[in-house]
Amino acid sequence: MRCNVVAVGTELLLGQIVDTNSAVIGERLAAAGINCHVQYKVGDNQDRLERLLRDALTEADALVVCGGLGPTHDDLTRESIAAVMGVPLEHDEGVATTIRDLFAARGRAMAPNNLRQAMVPHGATVIPQTRGTAPGLICPVRVGGHDRVVYAVPGVPHEMVDMIERAVVPDLCRRAGETGTIVSRTLKTWGESESGLNQRLDGVIADLDQAGNPTLAFLASGWDGMKVRLTARASTAAQAVVLLDHWESVVREEVGEHVYGVDEDTMESVVLELLRRRGWSLGLAESVTGGLVAGRLTDVPGASDVLRGSVVSYASEVKFDLLGVPDGPVVSEAAALAMAAGACRVLGSDVGLSLTGVAGPAEQDGQPVGTLCIGLITPMVRHTTTVRMPGQRRQMRELSVITAFDLLRRHCS
Repeated sequence: MRCNVVAVGTELLLGQIVDTNSAVIGERLAAAGINCHVQYKVGDNQDRLERLLRDALTEADALVVCGGLGPTHDDLTRESIAAVMGVPLEHDEGVATTIRDLFAARGRAMAPNNLRQAMVPHGATVIPQTRGTAPGLICPVRVGGHDRVVYAVPGVPHEMVDMIERAVVPDLCRRAGETGTIVSRTLKTWGESESGLNQRLDGVIADLDQAGNPTLAFLASGWDGMKVRLTARASTAAQAVVLLDHWESVVREEVGEHVYGVDEDTMESVVLELLRRRGWSLGLAESVTGGLVAGRLTDVPGASDVLRGSVVSYASEVKFDLLGVPDGPVVSEAAALAMAAGACRVLGSDVGLSLTGVAGPAEQDGQPVGTLCIGLITPMVRHTTTVRMPGQRRQMRELSVITAFDLLRRHCS
């Protein structure tokens, strides 16, 4: 069974709203073992939507159409599906009554155009609303001598999720006549390029190609490094997990300490947990990153039991007067180590992590733009390093954060 997704709304094409609904729908379909090969976006134009639906139904057994079910003139999903079905829209008094009752229960006057949501293509089944006014639809379609089905769900995320889980996925599973699941696991890495990971995993990829299940894919994720995603298909989730456990261990053997986390882990959540296990507190001294390191850490709930605080020593005088950095270049490993020691002293922490560098636009202390010096002091080690970061100012600063986290991770593991 193949079920593709159509997201409707001109605002999606203009970038005014990010289409997260398609990702959620794809996740729910995968969990039920339903293949989703293509996801489309189309604006609020009936001709284009009709044309897309006709074309998409030649390649898929089913479509989930998300959005365009509201009461306004630009909500055209009902009309478009009816046209593809070759049937008229009919007033459904049961839906109309539900809409009227909902407004009455809220003590609000109902604009007449809300009853547009009670228009249903002839032969379609209504998915009752439990959270809003627009009902969903299950619409049988005959295309090229083959039976297809189109599901229409609202674009409001919590309404959409409710209908997908309550009606769409169960109906798809019934039509597919089989049960199964698709489960993914994502290994997050730092310190190796996509091509480098590919080369390390050439043998594993060949073995997986021969086995056919699971599959492996690489995903670039900006400031969080490269992801290696394993996707397994099985009759049950437990069976899929067994497959993923085995192949995760195989991947880890090849990639080694470049793997820093799995699935929802972030570099900062991993670092905090490693420090927590050791009973170590953390103090920061930031110059080039201007508080970005502390910001990432404090995004993690519970960070306060590890993070003591951060000294944003952007001006050289703060490094000298507050952190005890000796006179001399402030973009240097010596300065970075003194900053880390100052963070431990000022903040009363077991571990000090510091970052000083040159984000641009011009060089500083004879160091080119992109230079990053990191200082680290733990109860077990005193360490410094200098790295060269690519990119413009913002990219250099963001990459500096995760590079410093990775250094801390490796010394706390």
